[in-house]
Amino acid sequence: MIRRLAKRAVAAVAVTAMATMPVAAASADGLIRDAEIEATLRAYADPIFEAAGLDASAVQVHIVDNPRINAFVSGGMQMFVHTGLLTAADNPNEVIGVIAHETGHIAGGHLSQIDEAIENATIEMIIGALVSAAVGVLAKDPAPTIGGQQLAQTIALRNLMKYTRTQEGVADQAAFSLLEATGQAPDGMVSFFKTLQHQEALSTERQDPYLQSHPLTSSRIDAAEAAAARSRYVGKPDSAEMMMRHQRMLAKLNGYLRPLQVTKLYPKSDQSVPARYARAIALYRTSRMDEAIAVMDGLIAEAPHDPFFIEQKAQILYENGHVAEALPLYQQALDLAPAEPLIRLELAQAQIQLAEMAEGKGEQVDPTLLRAAIEHLTRVVHLESKNAGVYKLLAVAYGRLGEMPTAILYQAEEALARGKAKSAKDLAERALAGLPVGSPGWIRAQDIQFVADQRDDEGYEFADPVTQASLR
Repeated sequence: MIRRLAKRAVAAVAVTAMATMPVAAASADGLIRDAEIEATLRAYADPIFEAAGLDASAVQVHIVDNPRINAFVSGGMQMFVHTGLLTAADNPNEVIGVIAHETGHIAGGHLSQIDEAIENATIEMIIGALVSAAVGVLAKDPAPTIGGQQLAQTIALRNLMKYTRTQEGVADQAAFSLLEATGQAPDGMVSFFKTLQHQEALSTERQDPYLQSHPLTSSRIDAAEAAAARSRYVGKPDSAEMMMRHQRMLAKLNGYLRPLQVTKLYPKSDQSVPARYARAIALYRTSRMDEAIAVMDGLIAEAPHDPFFIEQKAQILYENGHVAEALPLYQQALDLAPAEPLIRLELAQAQIQLAEMAEGKGEQVDPTLLRAAIEHLTRVVHLESKNAGVYKLLAVAYGRLGEMPTAILYQAEEALARGKAKSAKDLAERALAGLPVGSPGWIRAQDIQFVADQRDDEGYEFADPVTQASLR
């Protein structure tokens, strides 16, 4: 299920944020959350992270809803990949090559000094700062980097544009080694570089962002070709399973982000699984629910234990107001993929929605639905502690149960996760007044107040004098 986070302005070289609402348009204005796509990228990335000696669970890969080709790392171990890069890739190896290169930057410590100042910032804050900084760079106008978020934007600007040719070469060499260690050749890096090579002669405005932040030279292509030639795995094709996952990812992105073009990309004569998947999503996105459900039923009949097909059918029903029908499907999908936090989140959201619908009809609210939702959301929080949308749903669930101090506590958590330090502190103060002294919630409210005190009005960590001096 594709979901969007926070709407922000989009710059040609910039990124934007995304969330817990279904994608509403084909325009690029957010970060994308989708259980199936994230699972595919984890399958690509985790072996690379582990080969680099990184804790794979600590590196977050974010999908940016932007049609231009780009990928970068920022804000600690945070990797950002544009949908434009994913849809431009012909095979998994091309995406894996980019991930390996960006992992080389992380493992090489290329961002460590600057990232210390924003490692605790929320993803929304990082993206917002990157957008503002990028606008200023491309417009040659310093105004966007001046103001209340000047420090954060300066950090973001340096992160975005600070790669040197030396660092790129080091990251490339690291990528070659990581690919070899995971039984893959850098063939994809060669083809990806060649895709970008013809853009070098274009004006900056027409170049893809990756070319601007990652200087491309013929020597880098030569190095990639040499590495491919000496690799034990040169020419090794991606497995059939990985190719199918890649094609399904592209089908899903095209169906959501370009529904009106799907009939051209996937004509009816194409009866492959990815083509039918793309058409089902495009039908749903163009308000043809019954036809979309029919196609999804066909896919599920062929793969009855596929959690992502079942989840997709549940979303189609949920978004068209058939919440009661969607609920058991979300549960079925979760039973098949219990490690997917987004499916768990969707199930909890449906449970809360069903309770709210009953209340709206004047019916008795079933507290077991809300308690079940709270249990699911609490488990999601352990995996995604900075996901503001989860805290918002927890606040709603506790509010429906009449447990207002706890509801206010989660409102404080939401404000903190969104970088709203003052609101978080004020809400935590209200929660303290109603929570039992010494209870876990009471202690957490105090923790929120302490963390909020360490941040400025925009929610950024106060930098120590040494860090501040280094940025001047």
